Amino acid sequence: MPVDISKWRLEPRDLKLKYNMDDFDFKSTQDLKPLKGIIGQERAAEALNFGLKMKAKGYNIFVAGISGTGRSSYTYSMVSKVAQTKKNNKDYVYVYNFKNPDEPKAISFQAGEAKHFQKDMDTVVDKLYEEIPKVFTSREYELRNNEIAQKYERMGQNLIEELNEFAKDRGFFFQQGNQGLLTIPLKEDGSLMSDEEYNGLSEDEFARLREKSQDLNKEVTEYMNRMRNLEQKLREKIIELDRKTGERVISFFFDDIVEKYSSNEKVILHINDLKEDMVEHINKFKGQQKASANPFSIQKEDPKKFFERYKVNLFIDNSDRIGAPIVNETNPTYYNLTGMMEYKNEMGFLTTSFMDIKPGALHKANGGFLILNVKDLFSHQFAWEGLKRSLKTNKVTIETLNKQYGYIVTATLKPEPIDMDLKVILIGDYYTYSVLFSYDEDFRKLFRIMADFDVEMQRSSENVYKFARSIATQCEEKGLKHFSKEAVEKVVEYSSRLADSKDKLSSRYNQLVEILYEADALSDETSVFVTAQDVQRAINAKRYRNNKYEEKLNEMYEDGTLLIDIDGEKIGQINGLAVMGTGEYSFGKPARITASSYKGKAGIINVEREVRRSGSSHDKGVLILSGYIGEKYAKETTLSVTTSITFEQNYSGIDGDSASSTELYVILSSIAQIPIKQYIAVTGSISQKGEIQPIGGVNEKIEGFFDVCMLKGLTGNQGVIIPKQNVKNLMLKDEVVEAVQKGEFHIYSISNVEEGLEILTGLSHDEIEEKIHEGLKYYEEKEEAKDSEDEE
Repeated sequence: MPVDISKWRLEPRDLKLKYNMDDFDFKSTQDLKPLKGIIGQERAAEALNFGLKMKAKGYNIFVAGISGTGRSSYTYSMVSKVAQTKKNNKDYVYVYNFKNPDEPKAISFQAGEAKHFQKDMDTVVDKLYEEIPKVFTSREYELRNNEIAQKYERMGQNLIEELNEFAKDRGFFFQQGNQGLLTIPLKEDGSLMSDEEYNGLSEDEFARLREKSQDLNKEVTEYMNRMRNLEQKLREKIIELDRKTGERVISFFFDDIVEKYSSNEKVILHINDLKEDMVEHINKFKGQQKASANPFSIQKEDPKKFFERYKVNLFIDNSDRIGAPIVNETNPTYYNLTGMMEYKNEMGFLTTSFMDIKPGALHKANGGFLILNVKDLFSHQFAWEGLKRSLKTNKVTIETLNKQYGYIVTATLKPEPIDMDLKVILIGDYYTYSVLFSYDEDFRKLFRIMADFDVEMQRSSENVYKFARSIATQCEEKGLKHFSKEAVEKVVEYSSRLADSKDKLSSRYNQLVEILYEADALSDETSVFVTAQDVQRAINAKRYRNNKYEEKLNEMYEDGTLLIDIDGEKIGQINGLAVMGTGEYSFGKPARITASSYKGKAGIINVEREVRRSGSSHDKGVLILSGYIGEKYAKETTLSVTTSITFEQNYSGIDGDSASSTELYVILSSIAQIPIKQYIAVTGSISQKGEIQPIGGVNEKIEGFFDVCMLKGLTGNQGVIIPKQNVKNLMLKDEVVEAVQKGEFHIYSISNVEEGLEILTGLSHDEIEEKIHEGLKYYEEKEEAKDSEDEE
């Protein structure tokens, strides 16, 4: 008596769930209030909100989730809200370190002050550059300078007169000249010897004169020392005059700045050092310095370059910022994160100065939030280590990597580190989070908050309504036509299809938003709203753009290039189902699986594994079905059968265990010589106890076999067997549902192997078991006979 398989057959209502929108009181999204926020990510939102408010060290955030779930946009919106409430921004400048030029000093200001400080300093230095030369050319300065010079000139003249009194008795006279004191011989009458008389001396007279001069030089050493002391005191008095003059002018111009920034201790210390340096180098201000005229000089000195030390490097300026800074660094190289020093090529060497120090993302985000993508971060060498070092020390240190890269640098700096107070948000996937948490101890200490964005949400009334409001938001923000209620229902249906569940909605908003944009673009210009037909056209168009490979395979099924039987019954042959993907589009296709049995004790031979075209999951599936066969049929005897199984016309890799039940059916068919219905395709994995387990891609697999049946012609017998647990995942396209409704196609759900065998063979469980035992006994007897022959 044929087995009644209708009890496993699914009804059309089981194949797709249409959401009833009648409970919602709106005709189009124009009637809805736009939604601000995100749907169905309560857990991630709570974790993110908690992490943003935590001020303790180490509570940085890792946002995990698949791209397209709204993780980046929602994170930025949450950060923006929190940032508006924070107002503790600081400005930073770098200034010259007069005591240690290689270590520029950092000075912090309240937001907006640094820009004014830079302007004030530039104004004062410019004025001093103009005014100091005027002061040193003023009448007052000239008078005081002349007074000092005349005083010491008189003292020097008196000393010369005293010296001449001493030298006169020894036949010499000292006279002041351009080259200093000149020694002139005296004639016997006491008058000065002329040049002609000096040149006319005989050798003996010249020798005596030279001897007398040498004796005199020995005796006038004390006078010469007194003369040099006078000259030194004169220089010191002039320098003292210059210092006092410079101090008076410099202090006058800096008094207002000192008073204005008196509350900033580092500013006052810097100004004191700066004033002292200006006084020390007051000669630089007296007049415009000329570059070296030496034609052999390697490097010409720029006279204005000296005055760069008095400038201010406005490093961070938050004067125009409202709330805390938010930096989304899309290219997080080491230098883009921690800052850098720009170098200039001077005569083949790289040099830099404190004015060439540039901020990184950590500096710009200081006091606020820094958002980084993990993939971008780990694509740059040294970036991760630089970020961790800054987070551990709460300081941003600007260091060069020149030594690591082997660059020749003649001038390098070590800027003072800047105190850091910010929250870092990393955006990545859960796998990266798991790897970092497991292998990086610093990561566990620094990123204690994980906000996990799900790919799906419950298909509740509340979420559906929010989903409709989110469509209204897109229409308002992007200038799209509003969607009718029926169009919203179609988008909700598409969302459940993406989620592969009747009870879920997809959280992959990027794919949903694409349909909204495309439906709007395809909508008739005369239509006020986007309709359900527009949405379906957008879905079909998107599929058409990506399904070239699927169509090529269908053509090969249609013309017989790919062998497939969708009618009749055969022993050792069955149609399995596989999912293939090309980018974001995936589709199902049937695959013929065959099994050949013969005597022997090798067990199951997986041809794909033997040729190394089988993945580990597929190998596991084959081993599991071996365990099932062994437990069920070999408890009291050793199996004496070998079965070879393979995916026909497949020359690429095979992975996954979703075909393990299919392989079991075809193996038992081969052993027991039971024909299998070729018009029913099968999917589902198996446990060692014979339970049918759920699989992925159930919608694609069913539709893939349905399309082939459509090409070959529907007979009313064709169908697919799926695991019972996958019924909740069914969101099939309308063509399949209509065919089932008409009785042209069937879908069966089962929970164990016995049910699948009954559907495929049309025999009862007892009949199937009897044939399997007969087949196994046949091979056992053949093996025993062979053993007897071997013994003889």
